[in-house]
Amino acid sequence: MKSQLITLFTFLITTYAFAQNASISGTIKDNNQNPIAGVNVFIKNSTKGTQSNSNGSFEIGNLTNGNYILSVSYLGFKTKEINFSLAKNQNLELETITLYEGNEILNEVVIEGERTNKFSRKQTAYVAKLPLKDIENTQVYSTITTELLESQVITNFDDALKNATGVEQLWASTGRGGDGAGYYSLRGFSVQPQLVNGLPGLTNGTINPANVERIEVLKGPSATLFGNAVSSYGGLINVVTKKPYVGTGGELSFTSGTYGLNQIIGDFNTALSKEDNLYFRINTAYTTEQSFQDAGFRKSFFVAPSLSYKVNNRLSFSLYAEITQAEQTNPMFLFLNRSAPTEASNLEELGYNNKLSFTSNDLTLKNPNQNYRIEMDYKLSDTWESQTLLSKSTTSTTGYYSYLFDYGILGNDTFSRFINKQNANTQTTDIQQNFIGDFKIASLRNRVVIGLDYFNATQTDNGTGYAFYGNITPEGGANGDNPFTPEVETDSYPLSTAGVDAVLASQPVGNNKSKYHIYSVYASDVLNITDQLSAMVGLRLDRFDNEGDLTTTEDDYDQTTLSPKFGLLYQPIADKLSVFANYQNGFTNVAPQLVGNPDEGPQTLKTFDPEQANQLEFGVKTNLFNNRLNVTASYYDIKVKDRVITDPASPFNKIQGGEVVSKGFEIEINANPIPGLNIRAGYSNNDSETTKSDNNEILNRRPLEAGPETLYNFWASYEFQTGKLDGFGIGAGFNGASESFAINYESTGEFILPSYTVVNASVFYQANKYRIGLKLNNALNEKYYKGWSTINPQMPRALLANISYTF
Repeated sequence: MKSQLITLFTFLITTYAFAQNASISGTIKDNNQNPIAGVNVFIKNSTKGTQSNSNGSFEIGNLTNGNYILSVSYLGFKTKEINFSLAKNQNLELETITLYEGNEILNEVVIEGERTNKFSRKQTAYVAKLPLKDIENTQVYSTITTELLESQVITNFDDALKNATGVEQLWASTGRGGDGAGYYSLRGFSVQPQLVNGLPGLTNGTINPANVERIEVLKGPSATLFGNAVSSYGGLINVVTKKPYVGTGGELSFTSGTYGLNQIIGDFNTALSKEDNLYFRINTAYTTEQSFQDAGFRKSFFVAPSLSYKVNNRLSFSLYAEITQAEQTNPMFLFLNRSAPTEASNLEELGYNNKLSFTSNDLTLKNPNQNYRIEMDYKLSDTWESQTLLSKSTTSTTGYYSYLFDYGILGNDTFSRFINKQNANTQTTDIQQNFIGDFKIASLRNRVVIGLDYFNATQTDNGTGYAFYGNITPEGGANGDNPFTPEVETDSYPLSTAGVDAVLASQPVGNNKSKYHIYSVYASDVLNITDQLSAMVGLRLDRFDNEGDLTTTEDDYDQTTLSPKFGLLYQPIADKLSVFANYQNGFTNVAPQLVGNPDEGPQTLKTFDPEQANQLEFGVKTNLFNNRLNVTASYYDIKVKDRVITDPASPFNKIQGGEVVSKGFEIEINANPIPGLNIRAGYSNNDSETTKSDNNEILNRRPLEAGPETLYNFWASYEFQTGKLDGFGIGAGFNGASESFAINYESTGEFILPSYTVVNASVFYQANKYRIGLKLNNALNEKYYKGWSTINPQMPRALLANISYTF
């Protein structure tokens, strides 16, 4: 009996082995017949799959005879499905599979495996509003990948942006209504993160990086494709969120650190219906953190559900939502006097005790925030696709906001506190219709996007007026003498809700509501003149309709603007080296102003053209050694013109004659010289100056929003690949800046924030299902500051511990 069982078992194993001996293989190329590596290839309704190698080839073995559907997908290309049949022991070799570029695939397959250059991403569908490799894009942008954030144990958005070349925080998120998100300096101009997945996505508080797939920082004026509502003359910041993928899995992560930091993150993805290609993903996080100062905290909870539904090979839908509940004490910046000399010209003279917060945990702001996005993609043909997008954002602020200002009246570097009760709300709606094409005309390849865009923003403010609430001195003194009353007062001002409410009871409550609309049409074409030479041409027609205060029509006005862009790119070595030049445009709508001598009769309303910013830039990009060395280096020159100033010939007239010039050099390097070692480095130098103005206070001086002249960042991470240390790794790096102006005016003189270099380090162990890491931020305990007419102390040394489990 035993021998019969062995014989039967051997027969079954042999039969199964022969039945599983069929296979399918092939080669995958793009539209230019270049092989594509790393393409996801899998058999639908099975667990069998692989990725193409560096030659674009793949093979899936151990298949039985039968009918199958092969799914071929790659981020940035349109998914292709191929029906095939296998006979017993058949080795089927397919003809070359050609993938056509399209929008980012909703159902991206996640396959574990080694990926070179984890700190670099070389293709995106957002920067040009159509799929374009970085090396063939005439615009410069920095990409901060999720792998880079993971290696640095990043828990907040500000630390994440330190990896973007040429970006410096001006001040942290205040949480106040209207502009409570953080401000950053980029190419000499201030910018806020206001774009999510290529569409408007506002916030009055900090952005939680737990749902971030990557961050894209576009450099230079970008109004042609994105308008002026969400961008600045220096560029824009686009947050790309995590999206559903084919499969089931997720991650749980916990991070704890100095100053009361605790953050727990959950990420789960599953199929709601495999047959219907309906996939769901949810990301959520809860974070609490205290301040290194004597008071201050921040806590937040967010949940981000997303859904993808692929109806068929032509039609797909996606839905994204992010709902945040946050509460914080607003950071107490020291606002320096902008119109009178400050007694101190640097921090040493000021005697600032940066461990003092000058607030209390009883005075907080709540920032509920919601972002929603719906997308429908329809494949019209092999060469044209329709993309319909709708996004809505709601951001609110309720609670107490205060600031400290040096009026220069009481002396001894006394800063007066003013406080109000916030009750503000901003809502935006954006609707876009894009037609994206990839076709040839007379053998010339065209990649085109033609779009319609409607944007609406409504702001409501029902906050109170600001009330005086005591004075402080930077070293810790306090008094109650109101600088705007003749008497010397000794009132006390307790930092409590009861004390503040009693003072604010006499303040008026606002009832303000304003609205504006933007109607736009735009088009952009990337034309391949030859295989190596391409040109990018774009144009936007923008109609701005300002309703202003809804209770009056006196501030209503309309403006129409044309915003062009142009770029040339030459690839001496295809897909490896490109030389580029670009012209990019940005603009700002300008409200009419009253002109005319009031002594000679009623003043009249004078209209103006939109203010313009034009950039000229040239540089090089590389993608060498099979994507192991990516370098972008460029020089740019931005000139802002048509700023409204007082007419030198008449003090009662206004003209458009103000100018600002910002120029500089940037270089960013992403390298993977050997397996396991990833390097990110960046350096920028910016020279900004107000060259024409009627305001002698700022003429021929560096604008405060320009930030430091020089910025640099470096991070390297190495993970052992073999041996007893397999899975262990270390990381180290630094970021820093030259000195910068907190104040730089003719009458006030200069207040200079010192230069700094902050060193960070980490150790980690990466196993199959889990990761353990330790991160030391500001390892040398550097005392440093940032500011924009303000003084904002930064975090001292802090230790973080993280454990993550993947399933």
